[in-house]
Amino acid sequence: MNEETFFKARIYGLDKEQFGIFKSILLDVIVIPLELYCGIISLFWQTSLHIVDKLNFDVNNEILVSCVFVVVIGLYGYVKELPFKVYGTFVLEEKHGFNKQTPGFFVWDQIKGLLVSNILTVLLSAAVVFIVQWGGEYFFIYLWAFAGIISLVLLTIYPIFIAPLFDKYTPLEEGDLRTAIEKLAASLKFPLTKLYVVEGSKRSSHSNAYFYGLWNSKRIVLFDTLLLNKGKKDNTEVKEEDEGKGCTNDEVVAVLGHELGHWKLGHVTKNIVIMQVNLLLLFFVFNYCFKYAPFYEALGFAPGVRPILVGLFIVLTYVMAPYNAILSFALTILSRRFEYQADEFAQKLGYADLLQKALIKLNLDNLGFPVHDWLYSSWNHSHPTLLQRMNRLKKLEAKDKKSQ
Repeated sequence: MNEETFFKARIYGLDKEQFGIFKSILLDVIVIPLELYCGIISLFWQTSLHIVDKLNFDVNNEILVSCVFVVVIGLYGYVKELPFKVYGTFVLEEKHGFNKQTPGFFVWDQIKGLLVSNILTVLLSAAVVFIVQWGGEYFFIYLWAFAGIISLVLLTIYPIFIAPLFDKYTPLEEGDLRTAIEKLAASLKFPLTKLYVVEGSKRSSHSNAYFYGLWNSKRIVLFDTLLLNKGKKDNTEVKEEDEGKGCTNDEVVAVLGHELGHWKLGHVTKNIVIMQVNLLLLFFVFNYCFKYAPFYEALGFAPGVRPILVGLFIVLTYVMAPYNAILSFALTILSRRFEYQADEFAQKLGYADLLQKALIKLNLDNLGFPVHDWLYSSWNHSHPTLLQRMNRLKKLEAKDKKSQ
């Protein structure tokens, strides 16, 4: 990492942190307490009742009112976040050369995002209210079963039907890279059915790779920004600022060796199990807390008015806040452990040197600052730092050489 890149990465890191601190102070310290003090949630509920009444529907139908409520409060939340999205995209990311979105692309992207999120939110909210009303004393068990099924369904359909609405996915063309990936997948008995490249460069120059799918139908997705020169064989098609960026074919395969390590070691399954156990606990607490009247009165609701969705919001956001903080830290520790294990898996496949080269390239391309305070990193970073991962890989290589 030369001095110029080190300086750029440092400034980029500082800018992101300062922006995050400013946003947290403005929203978490000032705006949200004001919203609670002014009873904005109860105000939105009253607005929803008024809308339902104006449309000549039954205001006593909580499912219908709840559907309007989630749209109203969702639009408010979107408007509240929009200035930060615009600044983050067109000022912060633009300043450091990462933003690739045009204003028109951004607006169309936001419209599609609003439509999709509102449709999903309305359908899920209606189902939640119905299950709570219908389920009786043990509704939380039915709610948990529903949430578990829906989460698995969304994990399956989101990449197939929803993600392509926002980005272009094309099959990876025949060639050395495709052959190498298919060979790696076959050697690990990974049930690879599709191999895609997503045109992430229209949105950002940040890079990534992932796999998805349940059971025996897995698909791998590579960001075009991960590939050397975006995977284009003709360098004349590559912009000057993108030339030389990305990983070679061998380095991409090494990165996928790490990603497939997560699958082979059962990390995806373990995370799903943890998520389901956590959901059961959250719904169990919700079952015993959501009828507590002072919660609603504190938010400005009249005595006796206890909307189910508002109760769910109170329990998940405030009652469970200490638990959520502890759980988040525990999951961060677990995620870091999983990353080390996936690195070790790739190392055992013989990709230690290539994986280190790929990690360095990705760090440089994404202007990742390499030096972090260990305590801050332990709390905030779901992945070990670049230097920690490289040090771990070198120790594993030295251990193997010593044993030989």
